[in-house]
Amino acid sequence: MHAPSEVSGEGSARLSPRVASRTAPNQPPPLVGHDVVSGDAALVDAVRRHARGSADDLLADLGPLGRLAGSEQAREHGRLANEHPPTLRTVDRYGNRVDEVEFHPSWHWLMERGVGFGLGGTPWAAAPDAPDAHLRRAAGFLAWSQVEPGHACPLSMTYAAVPALRATPALAATWEPALTSTSYDPGLRPVGEKLGALAGMGMTEKQGGSDVRATTTTATPAGEHHVLDGHKWFTSAPMNDVFLVLAQAPGGLSCFVVPRVLPDGTRNPLEVVRLKDKLGNRSNASAELELDGTHGWLLGEEGRGVRTILAMVSATRLDCVLGSAALVRRSVAEASWHVAHRSAFGRRLADAPLMRNVVADLAVESEAATALALRLATAVDRDDPLLRIGLPLAKFWVCKRTPAVVAEALECLGGNGYVEESGMPLLFRESPLNSVWEGSGNVNALDVLRALGREPAALDAWVDEVGRARGADARLDRAVDDVLGLLGELLADPVGAEGLARRLAGRMAACLQGALLVTGGQEEVADVFCASRLAPTTDGTFGALTSGDHAAIVERTTPVVA
Repeated sequence: MHAPSEVSGEGSARLSPRVASRTAPNQPPPLVGHDVVSGDAALVDAVRRHARGSADDLLADLGPLGRLAGSEQAREHGRLANEHPPTLRTVDRYGNRVDEVEFHPSWHWLMERGVGFGLGGTPWAAAPDAPDAHLRRAAGFLAWSQVEPGHACPLSMTYAAVPALRATPALAATWEPALTSTSYDPGLRPVGEKLGALAGMGMTEKQGGSDVRATTTTATPAGEHHVLDGHKWFTSAPMNDVFLVLAQAPGGLSCFVVPRVLPDGTRNPLEVVRLKDKLGNRSNASAELELDGTHGWLLGEEGRGVRTILAMVSATRLDCVLGSAALVRRSVAEASWHVAHRSAFGRRLADAPLMRNVVADLAVESEAATALALRLATAVDRDDPLLRIGLPLAKFWVCKRTPAVVAEALECLGGNGYVEESGMPLLFRESPLNSVWEGSGNVNALDVLRALGREPAALDAWVDEVGRARGADARLDRAVDDVLGLLGELLADPVGAEGLARRLAGRMAACLQGALLVTGGQEEVADVFCASRLAPTTDGTFGALTSGDHAAIVERTTPVVA
């Protein structure tokens, strides 16, 4: 029998306001149960365009990763890894120094799958008949990073360490088999006793930051190895097995291989002073280290440390671009999913012209970021000279635009997007990271100028790439001509060029994205990109598109749940 407050008219039942408030009408269902790989049209298009082998086989190989990345299980592990950040244990119960970091089980779940999917150093061990090893890894990294971005950091550094280690073949022979393994084997033990290993990097110091030539850590020869004394201000993943570290040797700034555990099984003297309390990336441990009698093995030539470690920096920059593209894609997916399932003022949000304009604009940004990131990944497979200028361009531009994209996507969810349970605050906190790490915006913009001034082949590669689109879109042609005119002015005035380095980098990157979309992207997306990004002046406001089929672009980017 209904209570009086729940009865209306002639016995017809209705919920009381109190009971009705406990239901959740007009709320989108959770975005779970979709394939993050096959459901990303831009990613699929880029793989099909760039694969030299079978694109169908490559995409099928990534199928299990894509389906797991879109699962409720993966989403929950990503949440837990951030809600339970790592903790530092400097000593054991007896007071012995151990300097260990403890992670939540969800961190290990994520790492096991990331390594198992071959997202660490695995591509470097690919057989000669696997022409798309780095493209496959990049597509998988972009998809899997959407689950949880923090654990992508040790995966990235492990990937990036391998080419740098090859500067000394004997050290590469010791470490490559474990770094390229698909087995996740946590814990501090000698590398010879492990099924797999992870790598990290120690470059910056408190007094120098990006100016690594101001390094004060010293390296004293001691037979077959050196003894390092000093500090490192920002070293991510201190539980990794080995680190590439810069230190001042007698012959100048040099690069050293520093393992956590020495070959005889003893701990290498290395103190974890504290873990950084960061804005985002909270699942990942980033530490200050003190080196006091720490053993290191010289990598490459003494006095050529910067050049040696740049092989690692280059690869981590690629992952910064991929990671930012992943954040953009995940944010746009959440926004498009929300507006497809939420109604306001008598209609679906996705049917409101202004909201559709906003989401379409964000989707175009996502497609452009994905196209550029995967183009650079395939350049690794082909040892393409475009990498020299394309990486700092993309690192500057894609990473720099990510916070604005994520903020706009968050706003599409309204107040719900500002609540932790939506997952959007985590993405927003993460969004500035890739622009800061591995060289901030200014560092990368200036690196573009250095490449242009010192390596003519770098400019030739950019001209060749955008030249493939010549004649396909008049707006792109004008933008490229404007950039070439600006280049002529800046190269003739090296002193004045520095102050305009950001403007140049941004325009060159946008032209590169436009060329990729015009020659290999979806026609509607390419048209909207050229109209909105390559005009002589743009106001930078998302949702101000004046042309294009916005509904079709939004539909293309909205996830489909099985």
